[in-house]
Amino acid sequence: MDSDPDGEAATQWQTVTLLPGIEWSGRARYAAAMYFHARGDMDGQTLEVYRYLARLDDEDPTDVLRRYRIGADWLVRLTGSRLD
Repeated sequence: MDSDPDGEAATQWQTVTLLPGIEWSGRARYAAAMYFHARGDMDGQTLEVYRYLARLDDEDPTDVLRRYRIGADWLVRLTGSRLD
């Protein structure tokens, strides 16, 4: 993560990587995804996946991104691996 004086990116990173299954985690991940999209770190299609999953706390965004072959660059940031 980029270093920033107030630690906002680190806080948002913790939120966007919340594990599935936690109550309200989908909405929290979507809010954090909007932060990364606004910074230019996430493309619009990837943000749309997070928006769609916002009410589905049990769904893992990385699974959906891989399934639909969206957000390759974001997946590398999240998991260190490509779509394969």
